[in-house]
Amino acid sequence: MIALSDYLILSGILFCLAVAGIFLNRKNVIILLMCIELMLLAVNTNFIAFSHFLQDMTGQVFVFFILTVAAAEAAIGLAILVVLFRNRRTINVQDLDRLKG
Repeated sequence: MIALSDYLILSGILFCLAVAGIFLNRKNVIILLMCIELMLLAVNTNFIAFSHFLQDMTGQVFVFFILTVAAAEAAIGLAILVVLFRNRRTINVQDLDRLKG
């Protein structure tokens, strides 16, 4: 049987990979969005693991809410990137940084 600590270690590794991806890659916005999604996946893994081991459905309900927010975030983020790419012909973060007022 897989213990709770195994799920927590997996979730911690996923979260650390996402944080490392954000800090190491500051050029591509799509990869930054993927790292944020990986962070949310790590949090969802924690919720599911605790929900299973505590025999409570609350964690699984939270996961559905997190998944809907993540889907909306991904759809809106990609739509914004498409518009920016059409106008600027780049999705490089340094080039988009010039949009500040």
